Parts: sequence; structure tokens; C-alpha cells
Amino acid sequence: MSFLLKSTPERAQVWKPLFNKALPELEFHVWPETGNPEEVRFLAAWEPPPDLLKRFPNLEVIFSVGAGVDQFDMSAIPEHVTIIRMIEPGLTDGMVDYVLWATLTLHRDGLTYIAQQKNHVWKTRPNLVAAQRRVGIMGLGTLGAPVARALALNGFTCSGWSRSRHAMPDVTCYAGAEELGAFLATTDILVCLLPLTDATRGILNTSLFEKLPWGAQLINVARGAHLVVPDLLEMLESGQISAAILDVTDPEPLPIDSPLWDDPRIFITPHIASSSQTETAGRVLLDTVECYLAGERNFPSRVDRSKGY
Repeated sequence: MSFLLKSTPERAQVWKPLFNKALPELEFHVWPETGNPEEVRFLAAWEPPPDLLKRFPNLEVIFSVGAGVDQFDMSAIPEHVTIIRMIEPGLTDGMVDYVLWATLTLHRDGLTYIAQQKNHVWKTRPNLVAAQRRVGIMGLGTLGAPVARALALNGFTCSGWSRSRHAMPDVTCYAGAEELGAFLATTDILVCLLPLTDATRGILNTSLFEKLPWGAQLINVARGAHLVVPDLLEMLESGQISAAILDVTDPEPLPIDSPLWDDPRIFITPHIASSSQTETAGRVLLDTVECYLAGERNFPSRVDRSKGY
């Protein structure tokens, strides 16, 4: 029985000795070295190698080394193989930090002041306290729920929308397509933390933006394919959307000729909002493997193929 890691050398340097010490009976291989392919039961990767069933006929579990699994071709992964995404404290803490920063930047008119500085303009704008700013989070999952709690603790009037019903202290929760309009109508700063599925691809579009209050602002830290770029640019020109902070684009890297680069109402970061921390991620992975070997199968991080996350 063996574990195969297809990831960065940095992760391999930390995870291999961790596994060797805790599970010496489980051989640990680092791609492209696989050992006996028939012995591979566990695979951790951002993108699995092709021809999984032919390469590793006895594969049981695939771990995503990231929080999402939209980079996986589900049709290429046999139905009997369990898919588990990464849930670890470093990912959550990083996302909370980033969204707090982005929200405060928009809340205090940061992009306007950056543009004014470039043009040598000294001009003040009215300040609002956090309680006067309504922040809405689309997606209340592993990352969205902690983000919502943090925003509420920092004084923002906070709401959340998700596919299924949630209940959170100090967060007004909406659920389902029938409540999306009500959620959007009370959102000044919209934060997208939805998983990318067929149902959510392109959800950040003109139809959705028009349901927001005039001059609303956008933070996208989910996936670039959630956003219809021409629609955002049109809404910025009209004033319906006043500013956007984008950590994700489609494609990535963002092409050099993209109009997103030079629009002063848009701030772009290169998909750095959150990343798994090597040490803690390795321990989470190890704990999950140990539980699996002990017979556990109902992991919170297990992917529901019918939902796509």
C-alpha cells in the first residue's frame, strides 16, 4: 500500500518525513516516481495525471492540495474513488485576512485615494463606520462562514447567501435562488466565495449586478470563471458597480492585454488570497489518511459529486 504526492518539492520535503514517521508501513512516493502502481491507494495532487484507472488500478482516494476541486476532471475519476478537498487552518486564516483587507480597502475608498495620489489630487471623501456598510458573502462554506463571522466581529452589517440554509450569529442568512434578490438588494460590498460549478459559472454578470444597490462594490476570491468580465466593465462604466478587487481571473495569469489591468476602479492580485500552509496541511492530510485506514468515510471535506464540491 502506498501514498503518491504530485505537488511541489516544498510539500514533498515536509510531508514525506511526516508520513514516514507516523505511517512507516505506508510507502510514500513523490511524482514522477510512483513505486509499484498497483500499490497506490492514495494520491494527493492539484491536477491528477491522466489515465488514472490504467495507471493506478487500486486507487481509493484522491486529495486535492487546494480548497477547490474544479480543476479536477470528474469524468476521468472513477466513481468508486473518494475525492477529498483540503480543509486546513492556514487556508481559512489567509482568506479571512485577505477579505478583511479588501473589504476595508473598499469601505475606506482605498482605490479612489490610490488614483488621487497618482494624479496628485488632495480631496477627502465622507467616512462611514463599519456598521453603515452592508457586506454580503456568496458562499457560506468552509471559507465563507469564517469570513462572514470575522466581518461581523469587525462591526460590518453582514449577510450571507448559499445554496442550502445556514444560521449564524450576527449574520443574516439567505438561501436558494428565491432569496438571492433579497440578499443582493441589501449588499453594498459583495464577496464571492462560491465553489465553481456549472450552476455558478458566470454568476457575476449584468443580471446579478443590477440587483445590487447603485454604486456597489465587488470582491472575487473564488474563481475567475465566476465573473463575466465584459459585464463588469459595462457596470463600472455605468456606475452601477463603483470598484472591484479581483484575486482570481480567467485565464490565469491574466493576459497582458486584458482591460482589467489598467482600469483604476479595479485592483488585481495574482491569486494569493489564501494558500495552504505546508506544515499544517501535511498534518491534516496525515490525520485524514489515518482516519480512513481506521474505517472512517464520512469526512466533512469529502466531495459530493452531485454538487461538484
